[in-house]
Amino acid sequence: MIDGKLLIYSIMIVAVTFYLIKYFITIAPKLGLVDIPNERSSHKRVTPRGAGVVIGFVFFISIFLIDAGFALEHLNALVAIFIVYLCGIIDDQKGLSSKVKFLFIIVSSIIISLDGYVISNIGTFLGHDIELSFLAIPFTIFAVVGLTNGLNLTDGLDGLAGGISAVILATILIVGIQNDDKTLIIIPTIVLSILAGFLLLNWNPAKVFMGDSGSLFLGFTISFLAIKALSYVTPTAALFLVAIPVLDTMIVIRRRLQRGKSPFSADKNHMHHILYKMKRNVKFTVSTIIMIQGVFALIFLQIINSSDILNVILFLLLYLIFFNLFDPRTRRRHKKKKKKEEAKEVTYVELLKRKNA
Repeated sequence: MIDGKLLIYSIMIVAVTFYLIKYFITIAPKLGLVDIPNERSSHKRVTPRGAGVVIGFVFFISIFLIDAGFALEHLNALVAIFIVYLCGIIDDQKGLSSKVKFLFIIVSSIIISLDGYVISNIGTFLGHDIELSFLAIPFTIFAVVGLTNGLNLTDGLDGLAGGISAVILATILIVGIQNDDKTLIIIPTIVLSILAGFLLLNWNPAKVFMGDSGSLFLGFTISFLAIKALSYVTPTAALFLVAIPVLDTMIVIRRRLQRGKSPFSADKNHMHHILYKMKRNVKFTVSTIIMIQGVFALIFLQIINSSDILNVILFLLLYLIFFNLFDPRTRRRHKKKKKKEEAKEVTYVELLKRKNA
């Protein structure tokens, strides 16, 4: 249960975050932290970015103010989160290659793994626990890097990354309350409060973007909390907890490989890009994807301890549905088919004219 002290701090965090980000907006241009629209942008005007600087700052200050003892107990995890946060700040300011960013995340993943936050098994199948043994740390690093990057890639429309993160964190908080887990209560509550203050300024039309300092911070923090939550949920159920970032990453990588491109190349084939092209409405796109993540969260809460085999089958079915539903080629095929039909119709009309002549 969230106690009164934490609730009061939460309200204060919302207000402090909101006003600090408003101040950040005024100084961001002087720091060179602005986003200039390009061919991949959905916005049309220069917008301050890098509000993740404030998000991380408020988080670290808050966690020590609320419970210094708790913060010191989790010092290694906080150091790991700070390293990823620092990586995001540098990337927002100077720009980093994907390889360098991966290196930062890998180092942080190793730190939390050595601190005991490891994915040690991937579920029970046909009555046998699949223990990862010596592969546990490498698999944990792979999962954390993938999820952190996946959340980072959702930061393409106003309020999207923040909204998805809020749904995931709220779900983790429910697990924390159900199991009276201090880590899964304090950290999600703080980050949710920060996101509430941020989203007031990031919702469409956004006055500021979080930048990589925000999206990488959120992605890694959620990865850490998801691993902690595995104490209470089956590993395969956790796939639904973080469904949108995972599905989006899997689908995009498969499409890039099919086209002979690098899985790390940039394109406009993410879920939010495809949905946005349908209606050209940012609020509709963002709200729809957040609601889909909300549905996945509800499924997660229902299957927390369900059969791993059934969970995997259900998730693979959803993957296939999403892969075909959010297929950018469908629209192009429809246009080509329409043009062919129009061409046939024109040819038929011309033949009739010639015949009548």
